[in-house]
Amino acid sequence: WEHYIGCDGSPDPTVLQEINTFMSLWREDPNEDIQFVMEKEKEVLNLIEKLQFLLLDTPPNEITEKERVQYQGTILDLQNLLHQKYNGATERLLKTDNSMSEDNDSGNMQVVIKDKNITLCIWANLKKNVRFKNHVFPEIKHGFDLPKSLAVSSIAVRIFHTHYDHVSPLWLQCQCAPKLKGSDYREPTVELKEEVEAAAEEEQKAEGEPSAPIEDEVHSKGLKSATSFKENTDINEKTDEATEKKSGIFEVPSQVQIPEVLEETSEEEEEVTDENLVDLRQFVPVGGVYYMDALQLPPPAREVNSWRMVEVLEGGLEAYPYPPESEETEYAAHPPIEITLKLPDEVLYFEDPVVARWDPTGQQWRTDGISNTAYEKEERKVHFEMYAFYTIALLQDAHLHLPYQAWELRPTGTDELLLIVTTAFAEVQIQVKEHQCMLASVVVEEEKVLSPLTGKWMSPVHLTVVLKKAGINIFPGEYSHKYVCVNKKAPLTEVKAYQQMALVASAFAFSWSKWNLESGEEQIVLKVSEHLKAEPVEDKDWSLYMFNGQRAQRLKITEASEAFSAELEDHSEFHSTLYHMLKDFASNEAIDKVKTAGFLFIDTVYQLLLATRVLTYS
Repeated sequence: WEHYIGCDGSPDPTVLQEINTFMSLWREDPNEDIQFVMEKEKEVLNLIEKLQFLLLDTPPNEITEKERVQYQGTILDLQNLLHQKYNGATERLLKTDNSMSEDNDSGNMQVVIKDKNITLCIWANLKKNVRFKNHVFPEIKHGFDLPKSLAVSSIAVRIFHTHYDHVSPLWLQCQCAPKLKGSDYREPTVELKEEVEAAAEEEQKAEGEPSAPIEDEVHSKGLKSATSFKENTDINEKTDEATEKKSGIFEVPSQVQIPEVLEETSEEEEEVTDENLVDLRQFVPVGGVYYMDALQLPPPAREVNSWRMVEVLEGGLEAYPYPPESEETEYAAHPPIEITLKLPDEVLYFEDPVVARWDPTGQQWRTDGISNTAYEKEERKVHFEMYAFYTIALLQDAHLHLPYQAWELRPTGTDELLLIVTTAFAEVQIQVKEHQCMLASVVVEEEKVLSPLTGKWMSPVHLTVVLKKAGINIFPGEYSHKYVCVNKKAPLTEVKAYQQMALVASAFAFSWSKWNLESGEEQIVLKVSEHLKAEPVEDKDWSLYMFNGQRAQRLKITEASEAFSAELEDHSEFHSTLYHMLKDFASNEAIDKVKTAGFLFIDTVYQLLLATRVLTYS
């Protein structure tokens, strides 16, 4: 629907006929001007992004396996076509050289073309002088130093940096929020429904209101979990608790879904035995991909009278083999190529990046063939040597920011709140307003960074993708528990805690508690405070609450106590949910704010909590 009302002339990437027509027309288009390709690239990247977010954000029961395979195939086709067009544009630049400028010292030609998506650097070795075997592109500080055999060859060197990653396996590119998996659910019995209805009638008679039919209280299975939970909690407290006491069981609503990432898998995983193979569950490419190529110089264009003659090569752009393919020798037999890369400003590297090369045969990232890596943190440069021309990526540990040192969820207005996550390297603040999220700030060593990314509203899924690309990965993945220490909690308890936190987040602040580490797998302990103002919560206003999915209680201990104790706070009692527990101590204004909170706001908060998993990874 959004695509339909957009009326921008672009094809619908989910309709196979439209996207195939789009690709066929562009594939046959002879226009290989670099500026035209860069403009077309924006449209292609937008189509790829739409498909990726469809795969990320669509519930499994709303997309068929056939559609999933189709979307993945379309993504790969668009990525390949885009790269082919850039190869054609590179060949045209080398032939016509109108855009290339001459280096005054060496007499060789060079060009740097860039926009927000790519940086293209080309150096043409016209003079073949061994004294000029190294070069630095002054605009962006990328550079290289060639072996003598290449310095006297008729070649061009291309450093093509795409700020996106179209090389890594598709499962890594589309990895984001955990897919939800429905938990087992048993429909309430007729007797249980009658008990609920009877309790509701008694309560409503006492208040002088007509009784609502029980069907109005039973949730629709199509609603999202956090939204359904809000509706469920609107049933009177006495109804809920009377039902639990009479039935003696705790029913799990059908909308309570356990993310697969929370469930332990019994499948045996393949161990990585090759030490040069990059484990993409632990390391991820950050900052895009660098295509390093040595190219055969094509025949230059010739001016004849008023005509320009360009020889068309049947094979197109041709790579220059190094080391020579005819010589089967080890890496050390040929001098390496020295490379210097200036890291992009919009990406953060908190440790020395791992330099890896793409193996097209094995379809994986590897570290062999690369040596003498050095990282200049202040200059934001990485130096390394490689024994052939490779496609390069700079990888970072995906779990650098885990576990969190602290976190806080604090309401700041009507359907607005601030999530603050503090890691060993950074403090990340995410603002939520209604159904959207915004990166408010990232502070590293008391300095705000990534300012180009702040202040932009987007969906929770989009925000996770943007932060991961920038090197701020505060979103645990399926295998994160294997690489960092985890404060393990029962999956159902954790999910229900996130739901109930999201339900009351419009009027209550939540924060990390050290006693959550001492409470065991079945219990969650967190700090809670009623908060109806925008200022930070004062230490004296926090109280400790414990919740196990079926029972909530306020604890007598404080954060400063010497030992953990599950003893109840004086003049308090157990309740079935956090919502009912908080009602005992909350003001009418806070409860009214909870009842009027928007469903989309609640669901957005729930998605953020589920993505960050603050109760387990802190």
